[in-house]
Amino acid sequence: MSKSIGTRDVYGEVLVRLGKQIPEIVVLDADLSCSTRTAQFAKVFPERFFNMGIAEQDMISTAAGLATTGKIPFVNTFAIFATGRAWDQIRQSLCYSQQNVKIVATHSGITVGEDSATHQANEDISLMRVLPNMSVIVPADAIETEKAMEFLVQDKGPTYLRLSRHKFPIIHDEEYIFQKGKAVLIEDGSDVTIMATGIMVSKALEAMEILKKEGIGARVLNFSTIKPIDQEAIIKAAQQTGAIVTAEEHSIIGGLGSAVAEILAEFCPTPLKRIGIRDSFGISGDAEDLLHYFGLTPEVIVKEVKDVIARKKG
Repeated sequence: MSKSIGTRDVYGEVLVRLGKQIPEIVVLDADLSCSTRTAQFAKVFPERFFNMGIAEQDMISTAAGLATTGKIPFVNTFAIFATGRAWDQIRQSLCYSQQNVKIVATHSGITVGEDSATHQANEDISLMRVLPNMSVIVPADAIETEKAMEFLVQDKGPTYLRLSRHKFPIIHDEEYIFQKGKAVLIEDGSDVTIMATGIMVSKALEAMEILKKEGIGARVLNFSTIKPIDQEAIIKAAQQTGAIVTAEEHSIIGGLGSAVAEILAEFCPTPLKRIGIRDSFGISGDAEDLLHYFGLTPEVIVKEVKDVIARKKG
């Protein structure tokens, strides 16, 4: 793994580049363009940028209307506002109508940090995953963010792209190709599978290195697409390793852990441990301190891996 870069930072840069290539792209923001990094797009394409003010519901509805004219709207705000305040409009105007609108939410999860529980969206994946026709993507690093965006401008239909305020390591190389609905094998192993998403992919790789020194082979899968979930990869991992640990910067209710549990329960019952926020709100604090407070660390992953392997043997 190399240097750490914020996924929201690369988003702003790539949005400008894609805007130069695709004139149909328009950008809407809820008065947070400096934080969401869409201010860069506004500077280059002022006629294609719309500051909708603190009116997220109107922003979604306006984006749906623009999509009907052939535009490709990217709507932007913090995750807590994108999914919470505008859920009804997302359901009715985007998903039910299958409009080609990309919701890009920055400031997701507890790594929002000092902004506290009111601004830490730990349930946004759940809210989006339940909606028919909605795709949910959580990039593991800056490179995957760029590749996912290049894919999304060609893909049709509503998508929720979850980005972070926090910086975390680059794990992919420039040759990486994003495929929606496909888990990415980062490291192979036969004793256990760690299925992670977003920032937790890099944490899973750190845990894998610790486990390797102890003679435990951990398969690491990057689930950057939460919906549609890669059912085949889940079942294959369960059959081949017999033990699963999921890791996400999100509630264990309704996110990656829930999606994996649903597949395992129906097709291949397997010892499973879900690492994430355990049905609680966040708190104010430094992002790294909060990751430790809520147990989203390589050390906790290692502990849970050992526990789930013991259950497999038992």
